[in-house]
Amino acid sequence: MELKQELAAFRTEYERTAPAERVALYDAKVEELQATFPIANVLAVGQHAPDFVLPGVAGQMFSLSDVLREGPAVVVFYRGGWCPYCNIQLRAFQRLLPQLAGLGASLVAISPQLPDGSMSTAERNALDFAVLSDAGNDVARSFGLVYSLPEELRQTLRSIGKVLPDINGEDGWELPVPATFVITKDRRIVFSHIDIDYRSRCAPNAVVSALRSICST
Repeated sequence: MELKQELAAFRTEYERTAPAERVALYDAKVEELQATFPIANVLAVGQHAPDFVLPGVAGQMFSLSDVLREGPAVVVFYRGGWCPYCNIQLRAFQRLLPQLAGLGASLVAISPQLPDGSMSTAERNALDFAVLSDAGNDVARSFGLVYSLPEELRQTLRSIGKVLPDINGEDGWELPVPATFVITKDRRIVFSHIDIDYRSRCAPNAVVSALRSICST
């Protein structure tokens, strides 16, 4: 099953079983974010990605510049392992790894959750790529991806045990919008996909196409 179909199937089942008022709240807040998110601030194709250094699941540090020495990088920003849509996306990209390796590319996934949470996400989804922790959303902010959750969503997430200050280790209720970038060895962005609606995600075949275009130039 393709990622788009997996996400749609999960959403259909969730909305069938979840409280109607929660589903309505999520819909309303997605529409609100789509209307207000400053998409013009997100790094675009042709711009250069900032270098960064972030911890991986075993405490080792990863820098974008080191990753790019080996070839182009696919950088995926996700909300956290507590988000089922993120887990579906990460597993889809895990299945894509052989194709990425064949194109000489590395895959890096970044969320604001603490390293222990990143380790749990990597283990639960059997991920063989770098899963990094962006404390305080500093890297996501440099890409223009960060927004603050409204109070209604904070209350709802608290009520279902998803307390982001505990998960992310900081007091704010900020998240990155899900985003996927393909970055060349000189840190130039050649592909970007932003999902203000977190229930949609970048199609893996679009990433493969972007990488193939690099290889053909």
